[in-house]
Amino acid sequence: MALGDPYATLVELKTRLGIEDVGDDDQLDDALETVSRGIEKFCRRQFNKATTASARLFYPDRCAMAMVDDFHTTSGLLIATDAGGDGTFETLWSATDYELHPLNGIADGDLGWPYYKIKAVRKAFPIGTDRASLQVTAQWGWAVVPGPVHTACLILAEECFKLKDAPFGVAGFGEYGAVRVRQNPMAAAMLAPYRRDPVLVG
Repeated sequence: MALGDPYATLVELKTRLGIEDVGDDDQLDDALETVSRGIEKFCRRQFNKATTASARLFYPDRCAMAMVDDFHTTSGLLIATDAGGDGTFETLWSATDYELHPLNGIADGDLGWPYYKIKAVRKAFPIGTDRASLQVTAQWGWAVVPGPVHTACLILAEECFKLKDAPFGVAGFGEYGAVRVRQNPMAAAMLAPYRRDPVLVG
């Protein structure tokens, strides 16, 4: 699935709900879209993937460590820094200058995690600059949507879709703002291991 796609398909949701006709397809699509964006907001990350590399800018946390967005492969990976603070990323890092974490794609014993930390090994990240000093070119996202994220999407989309039958209904899922993830204990528990900086999210 490409970045921005829902984390479950229309067919999967219709099967879950036992719906065979196409009369509700637009509302079901809206529910999937709404809860997928809600999952991203709750977890502060995207779980689909880009298949072409693009550049993003970051402020390193420390001279030896930088937290970046998730990227799922080292193919096309380029890391460059701007020591002068002029927006020109003139220093290209070699593979021996850094180490990618989590090591071996394992986090808390689970396989399949993308990289989201870059540890400086032989160089130092410029810090305290007015401009973002780190440029990372990568294929962003996760190689595969984690199973709990997929399941949570279906649970929340079903709940969101059924709001139309509740008293007063809803004018539109996007307008309603979705069923917030934290309001569904089962979905929230499934997604908890994937949250970035959960203490700060509140």
